[in-house]
Amino acid sequence: MFKHHNRRQRAADDPFSVRPAGAGPRIFMALKSTIYKAEIQIANMDRHYYADHALTIARHPSETDERMMVRVAAFALFAQERLEFSKGLSDADEPDLWQKDLTGAIETWIEVGQPDERRISKASGRSNEVIVIAYGGRTSDIWWQGVRNKVERLRNVTVWSLGEEVASELSGLAERTMRLQCTVQDGQAWLGSADADPVPIEWTVLKAPTKS
Repeated sequence: MFKHHNRRQRAADDPFSVRPAGAGPRIFMALKSTIYKAEIQIANMDRHYYADHALTIARHPSETDERMMVRVAAFALFAQERLEFSKGLSDADEPDLWQKDLTGAIETWIEVGQPDERRISKASGRSNEVIVIAYGGRTSDIWWQGVRNKVERLRNVTVWSLGEEVASELSGLAERTMRLQCTVQDGQAWLGSADADPVPIEWTVLKAPTKS
């Protein structure tokens, strides 16, 4: 079975060790997340959602520009008033993004990448809806074939697969401080900045939620 490379770890508990030349104790240093800032203007004509958001994005040391920007794109595509980034890779019990109601119950759980079926099933039981946004071209195809039979039984799960080049093109927008615009219309989406042409965000729906 295909195993996803993206095993989640806690950033704060992710030390690496350094042994100085010669005798001496081992020194432990914690790897810290890098903070990115993004101001994003969203015009989603399909959902009639228009808003500006100021985002703080903690990029885990193991995270690539591609993955971080897919997270940003996921926020833009599914933005709602209370949608927010969670601890993500820094906490195995949290998704990449989530939205909670005023009581703390999870309404929306969004995963980026290729989580295993057990993680998706657990998320399905914890939230009203689960959205998985896979990317990576051929690797996503292999991942989906491995989890499809079990995931298709989960009524509240949606699975998208981004176009093969989308993640790499989105990575070109990555900067420590970003000003972005996202437009969604007629099932199509673009994410861009003042300094870069908009990136078309293309996807295939591998699984839609099952209506009761």
